[in-house]
Amino acid sequence: MLSDNIFLKILEKKIPARILYEDEHCIAFHDNNPQAPVHVLIIPRKVIPTHADIQAEDRELLGHLHWVAAQLAEKLGIGDGYRLVLNCKERAGQTVPHLHLHLLGGRNFAWPPG
Repeated sequence: MLSDNIFLKILEKKIPARILYEDEHCIAFHDNNPQAPVHVLIIPRKVIPTHADIQAEDRELLGHLHWVAAQLAEKLGIGDGYRLVLNCKERAGQTVPHLHLHLLGGRNFAWPPG
């Protein structure tokens, strides 16, 4: 249920988060269960449940999320190599019904992932 969405509670400041970046379009914060030395979640303020729910009017917002990821990668010292992950639906590992980017870095990554 979207009203129980943990990301909405973070956006509404109902639960704490270690926020790194915030603007009128998105918020970025450290993941509580990091999968790399640097693991940041970047979420839009607009609720988009999954990548499959993106609409034409969301194109600029998604570009902004990627721009924020690039800025944070530099700020966090992982500009020499990082991974962006966007899971779509439960089968792909999406556990929160709110589109979000994972910015991962600080270690070498293998391919293929998962």
